[in-house]
Amino acid sequence: MAEAATTRRSRITPEREAELYGAVLELLREVGYDALTMDAVAARTRSSKATLYRQWGSKAELVVKALRHQKPSRLSEIDTGSLRGDFHELVLREDDCEMAQGSALMRGLAMAVHENPDLLRAFRELLIEPEMEELRHVLGRAVDRGEIRADNPALDYVLHMIVGAFTARTLIDEQPPTQAFVTSYIDAVVLPALGA
Repeated sequence: MAEAATTRRSRITPEREAELYGAVLELLREVGYDALTMDAVAARTRSSKATLYRQWGSKAELVVKALRHQKPSRLSEIDTGSLRGDFHELVLREDDCEMAQGSALMRGLAMAVHENPDLLRAFRELLIEPEMEELRHVLGRAVDRGEIRADNPALDYVLHMIVGAFTARTLIDEQPPTQAFVTSYIDAVVLPALGA
């Protein structure tokens, strides 16, 4: 299956793929997930609907891969020598505007994820599970360096805490997340919970 996906994907250049993903995210911001259609993506990107389905298989897969593509970098690629440094470096990879746009996009998808089984499945397989794996890798390095204990129960909730920061910032403070807010949240909540 992975080989078929790789073969399918190899027909589009990375530049064209990035252009398509950008168009998908623009449309998603404009109309939301439910109103987004492969026809609209095809029209916006001057490509055929058949090509989109051949390349991505479904609207859900295309949307989630577009979200994954827009992420500033992989967490596991960052290694500053400390967990605090790694988290801070990750926060600095997105400016406040990008962070606010990404947060708004995720809020907009929150309801759609629970109303569309295909989107939920794609979200878990293509976004959440890879993020969890990368986070486990980073946390494992911190355990190996002796920064945190391997048996700390908070290890299983780090992604929950980080997602919570983005959600709570908008809901409670009525402000978008910013670098300053997320950095201070990591220092005040995440790292102390981990005993770092």
